[in-house]
Amino acid sequence: MAAEPCGFLVLDKPAGITSHGCVSRVRRAYGLRRVGHGGTLDPAVTGVLPIAVGSATRLLPYLEGDKAYRGVVQLGVITSTDDLAGEPLEQRAVPSLTADQLERALEPFRGAIQQRPPQVSAVHVAGERAYTRVRRGEQLALPPRPVTIHRLELLGWDASCGQLELAVTCSAGTYIRALARDLGESLGCGGCLARLRRTAALGFSLEQALELEQLDQDPPPLLLNPLEALAELPRHQLAEADLAGWRCGRAQATALELDPDAPVVVVGPDGNLAGMARALPGGRLQPRMVLQTAG
Repeated sequence: MAAEPCGFLVLDKPAGITSHGCVSRVRRAYGLRRVGHGGTLDPAVTGVLPIAVGSATRLLPYLEGDKAYRGVVQLGVITSTDDLAGEPLEQRAVPSLTADQLERALEPFRGAIQQRPPQVSAVHVAGERAYTRVRRGEQLALPPRPVTIHRLELLGWDASCGQLELAVTCSAGTYIRALARDLGESLGCGGCLARLRRTAALGFSLEQALELEQLDQDPPPLLLNPLEALAELPRHQLAEADLAGWRCGRAQATALELDPDAPVVVVGPDGNLAGMARALPGGRLQPRMVLQTAG
């Protein structure tokens, strides 16, 4: 029986399709059910959408969580969803601002901050997504959550229409819509997100991305080797004599010096991915994900 595929695709998601819709397209293209994505993009947002195929779905938790975006913030407009796709709630005059004033306004949002997610978001509230409750007419007071904004750069400011362009690199769980809303609040005029494009996610970038139409090729595009996505993690190579024990789920000795519970990539004697392990005290590796298990 052939081994299940294990690899990644990076899609350049177009506007107008959900992340789940992209997953459905990949399932049809490869004839597989086991497909998942790394990091939901709103339908209007474009850019990097990593897709895990086959056994690679189990690798998603091990990938780098930071994401990068380029976005445009519209000042003076407040909406129900914190972006221009939502219902307009209020329009205010935009004050006369210089680039230096905007830089000072952006400074409190850099680094580790507390951020309140948008009401229309995928955050779980009592077992349901927040957007599901909002669509029933509920008003939610979502608590702020810790996020980190590693880079927040002002790329441009158009005072004639009250729009500024930003480059953002941030931790998982950061909402750029919330950043736009909060920046507008701090300036006293309100704000929302006008456009957004994700330029990197989970260690993948736009340079690796495929257009959605390329999934219609026969055969479909080759998958990216999962070892490329795991390149930043420590790696242990099995000897031929250890392979059978690994496939049976036995702990392995390693010469790597690792912190306890550190994730480790395990490759077979042929250099291909054999699975994932976690470090144990005493130079041992506990299997956490084993490809081609025995029995």
